[in-house]
Amino acid sequence: MANHIFILATVMLLAGIFGGLVNYYLYGDKDPDAASLPRFLVVGVGASFLVPVVLDMVNSELVLESQGDPSRLLIFTGFCLISALLSRFFIDNLSDRILNEAQVAKQRSEEVQQNLRIIQSELLPLIDTETEQDSGQEDSQVVQVNDELDVTSTHVLKILSSGRFIFRSLAGVCREANEEESTILKTLHVLVTRSLAGKVSGKNGVRWHITEKGRRVLESNL
Repeated sequence: MANHIFILATVMLLAGIFGGLVNYYLYGDKDPDAASLPRFLVVGVGASFLVPVVLDMVNSELVLESQGDPSRLLIFTGFCLISALLSRFFIDNLSDRILNEAQVAKQRSEEVQQNLRIIQSELLPLIDTETEQDSGQEDSQVVQVNDELDVTSTHVLKILSSGRFIFRSLAGVCREANEEESTILKTLHVLVTRSLAGKVSGKNGVRWHITEKGRRVLESNL
């Protein structure tokens, strides 16, 4: 039995070396980055020594049958040689597949993260609207901000706080305020800087909304 194992190991080693050499001379010039003879030899020998594992997985008795039958040993040698010859094909395909799947998974992860950020930015104004805020320390700041607001800013805040839509488009605000787009856009940026309004970017473009601080400023103005 020991002699048979030695024979099988020798067969697998020689088949792996021969398969590695064949692959080197066939593909070495076509793939300069992988044109390393030791690399081809190691891959070929490794693939050849995997043959008994594959045969055992498919419940084949070829390893045992080759002990007393030279024809079965020849078939085993052929399997080892085929495995060594096809090692580069299978390994390259497997690595390409893993790389492609990793890239797809990364792309999907980035898309999911982007969607989560969009959803979060859209939900925060709704949560602030439905959450009762403590009064006290910010009351003086609200009054101060209210005194600094001009007529256009106050009007835009009222537009953002009223109507059926929470998120307003620039065109809709301009139409309702009866002002030029440049004026409204400048006013919106000032309100965002003072945390009285916010903006979110979604599939429909940029939309504007009033913040809870902006609502308190409007309430103090009544």
